[in-house]
Formats: sequence, structure tokens, C-alpha cells
Amino acid sequence: MGAVGVILAAMATHEADTARLAPASMMLLFHACAVLGTVALAERGLIHFRIGLMGACGFAFAASLFSSDLVTRHVTGERLFPFAAPTGGTLLIASWLVLTLAALWPRRG
Repeated sequence: MGAVGVILAAMATHEADTARLAPASMMLLFHACAVLGTVALAERGLIHFRIGLMGACGFAFAASLFSSDLVTRHVTGERLFPFAAPTGGTLLIASWLVLTLAALWPRRG
């Protein structure tokens, strides 16, 4: 996610139309950090392990879906599939809520 985010940032810098590439890059870069942070918290027992990993997987899938739709629209002019970006965005919101649940869920001492 991080590598593709950097590649898209470079493409956005060197191409005239950055309306789709820049947001795709940001979503991947921000959520790559969120995945790393969530996994680190889960491994250290600071959040519920399984719920936290579900949130991390959600971040990876949803950010990839969102960004893939934007990049596909930039390159081909067509959508990945109808409502792909909004679905990815909604799943990102859900993943943040799952992370909140993982932080609030009682952990075994």
C-alpha cells in the first residue's frame, strides 16, 4: 500500500490531471500507516487482537478498492465497477469503527 501510494503521488506530481491520483495516493499512504499501527497495537495487547486485525484487513481492502477505482477512472475513463469508490469509502469508515470497538472491547489480563 505504501509503495503504490508513493508511486501514485509521483504520477500525480508529473501529470496534468491529479484530481484522482492524489486522493488515491493519500488514501493508500494514510491507511498503510493505520494498518501498521493497528497491527502493532494488537500484537502488544493494547487493543483486542482479533477485532483489531479485522480492522487492519478492512483498511487494506477498502483503501485498495477506493484507490483502484480512482486509478482505473484516471487511466481508462471507466469505473472499476459501479459504486466501487463509495463502497471503499464506506468500508474505510466501518474499519475505523471496528478499530474503535477493538480499543473499547475488554481484553483478558
